[in-house]
Amino acid sequence: MSQMEVILLERVEKLGQLGDVVTVKDGYARNYLLPEKKALRSTTEAHAQFKAEREKLEIENKSKKEGSAQLAEKMDGVQVVMVQQAGEGGQLYGSVTARDIASAVLASGYSVHRNQVIVGKPIKSLGIYVAQVRLHAEVSVDIVVNVARSEEEAKLQAAGIEIGSDALNEAEQLPVAEEIFEQVPEEDLASGDAPETPNNETESNGQTVLANDGTEDS
Repeated sequence: MSQMEVILLERVEKLGQLGDVVTVKDGYARNYLLPEKKALRSTTEAHAQFKAEREKLEIENKSKKEGSAQLAEKMDGVQVVMVQQAGEGGQLYGSVTARDIASAVLASGYSVHRNQVIVGKPIKSLGIYVAQVRLHAEVSVDIVVNVARSEEEAKLQAAGIEIGSDALNEAEQLPVAEEIFEQVPEEDLASGDAPETPNNETESNGQTVLANDGTEDS
């Protein structure tokens, strides 16, 4: 695989300090280090340029660190929702990668490159995860990644409800009998008798009313 030698313009995690000359994969240099102005391609001209601008670069790096610290404070507590298709068991039909998370963070208003997102391995099931965003070699912040099948499910997960649990599928229902009849007193249930109402009486609104037996007084 093609490689490139670069001069670091700031401290880069696992690579080195400002001014160090390191060898990295060509794609990493071209897609991240060079466009993000974290390094220069190592050439005679670049070394001369770095030597002339080192003091300025050190001041800029300090300013970047302070800016990253301020951004980390703003991003503290950020949660992104990743709506994904998944089976009944919660397994995703695809996966959520650092690139996907970076895009979601960007959509929420914060500019983050996928190489700044540390998520370990791709996420392949529904749930809530924590990803680290390295804003600077010395500054990072954790964000919450909520992976769900819909915005509604994401809200339930955020509330601590496990998606797919029986609790979500059980609707609370009142017994139909309670909506129609009064409950039989416990003492009557014990004796096997049901409460009786005299044949010629009905109850209405708590008052006893004589029922019409179909005959008229003469």
